Amino acid sequence: MDMEKVKKLQQMMDQSQNIVFFGGAGVSTESGIPDFRSQDGLYNQKYPYPPETILSRTFYEKHPDWFFRFYREKMLCLEARPNAAHKKLAELEQKGRLSAVITQNIDGLHTAAGSRCVLELHGSVHRNYCQKCGALYDAEWMLRQTDIPVCTCGGRVKPDVVLYEESLDSRTLDRSVRAIARADMMIIGGTSLAVYPAAGLVRYFQGKYLVILNRDATQMDEQASLCLREPIGQVLSQIHV
Repeated sequence: MDMEKVKKLQQMMDQSQNIVFFGGAGVSTESGIPDFRSQDGLYNQKYPYPPETILSRTFYEKHPDWFFRFYREKMLCLEARPNAAHKKLAELEQKGRLSAVITQNIDGLHTAAGSRCVLELHGSVHRNYCQKCGALYDAEWMLRQTDIPVCTCGGRVKPDVVLYEESLDSRTLDRSVRAIARADMMIIGGTSLAVYPAAGLVRYFQGKYLVILNRDATQMDEQASLCLREPIGQVLSQIHV
C-alpha cells in the first residue's frame, strides 16, 4: 500500500464538501463477484457464445433459454456481501460528505451497505418485471426458476438490467450528470472507463479533485489529480471520515 498516496487522498477528501463516487466492476471484486474483463472474469468463461452476445437484447429475444441459463449462473451472485469500499462510501454519505454513488454494477451491494443515493446506470438484478403485466419479482425468485421465467399472467419476466443494444434510463443519466456537475471531488473506482455511454459521464466533472482507484491504467489517468492501483476496499478502509 502506497501510504503517501493514501495520505494525499485523505487530504483531498478533507478539503472537499461534495464528493461523488463513480464505480464499476472492480468495486465488487473484493466481495467475490468477478469482473468482466480480468483473466478470471466473465468474458473468459467458456460458453457456446461470448458473453457480449449472450447479454444483448437480440440474443435475449432469440435464445431466452441460453440467456437465462447464463444469467442465473453468472450474474446472480446473491451470496455476495458489501465489502470495505461499499461500507466506507455509505459512511461518507451518512456523514454528509458524499452526495451520490453512480455505479455500473447491477449487484445492489451499495444499497445493501446502506448507501441511499445510488444511481444504477445498468439497472439491478434485484428488480425483475413481467413484460406483459408489469408484475415485479425479486432476485431470489428469479434464481429459483429452472427455465425461462414466466409470470402468473403468462408473460416473460425480464431482469431490470440494461443489455447491449438497449439504452440507459434517461432519468438515471440526468441525475448522474447533475450530481457530477455539482461535485467538487470525483472518485472513479474499479472501472476501465471503456463502456459507453456511462464512461462519457466523466466529462461533466468540473470540480477540483479527480481521483482514480483502479488496478489498470485508464484513459483519464493523465487528467487525474491522483491515481492508486491498490484494491479499492483496502484504500478506502484507510480513510477517516
